[in-house]
Amino acid sequence: MAMYLDSRPAPRLMPMDLSKTGDGYVLNADLPGIDPSSVDIDVDGRLLSIRAERPTPSTEGVTYLTRERRTGTFVRRFTLGQDVDTAGITAGYDNGVLTVTVPVAEKAKPRKIEVGVAPAAKKSAKTVQAVA
Repeated sequence: MAMYLDSRPAPRLMPMDLSKTGDGYVLNADLPGIDPSSVDIDVDGRLLSIRAERPTPSTEGVTYLTRERRTGTFVRRFTLGQDVDTAGITAGYDNGVLTVTVPVAEKAKPRKIEVGVAPAAKKSAKTVQAVA
């Protein structure tokens, strides 16, 4: 596997799915209510970090009866394997879902090796005769 979750606890929960496709890895993280401009994605060597901020709303004149939506900084970190193309990482945000695509490096993709056949002219003309 080319991507590993960081075992350190995250400051805030960022539920996500990580899947492998033929061309790479796709990470989908739920970030509802997050302003896309607050999302920060960094690659430092083999460490991919995702940070997002949901500010605390003004509580002036508000009495909460229940408050389950978390605010603050959301962080996830992943260790990337040697088989990924860090320069080709892309990200998009749509309807509260952040999608990060991490492509597999060309050199790490499976490839078919063709078996060559020597031409008939290069085969040895010598024949071995059985001694009777």
